[in-house]
Amino acid sequence: MKLALANLASSGGTMFAVLGGVAVVALGAWSVYRYVKGRPSAAELERRRRIALHTRGKMGDANLLEFREQVVFYTYEIAGVEYSACQDLAGLEALLPADRWSTIGPACIKYDPRNPANSIVLCEGWSGLRAANRVKSD
Repeated sequence: MKLALANLASSGGTMFAVLGGVAVVALGAWSVYRYVKGRPSAAELERRRRIALHTRGKMGDANLLEFREQVVFYTYEIAGVEYSACQDLAGLEALLPADRWSTIGPACIKYDPRNPANSIVLCEGWSGLRAANRVKSD
């Protein structure tokens, strides 16, 4: 057994192949680690989408239909085509008014001119929600 190990250690070509194999495995493991660590989360991708629509999107008019938990449902029309959409407002609760139902009705949206189905009502730097003027009855 000792003779086999001595032959393996003294053989320069075999040692080079073993070291090369270890290096390839280490490089592969490091690449997988960087790929998994570097991927943005779903929440980060949604935040990037909202920011992109805020900076490059066109404004339009919409009609807010309802709120369900953290989701707002709305409709809008672009170039004669009516769209129905919803936006998950998770993480944006601080930007919502206390009485969410007061915003039901007309609102503004920002949408992607190349893909009008891609739209938002609210993001970190902009809000299309309009608070309705409520008349208090005595």
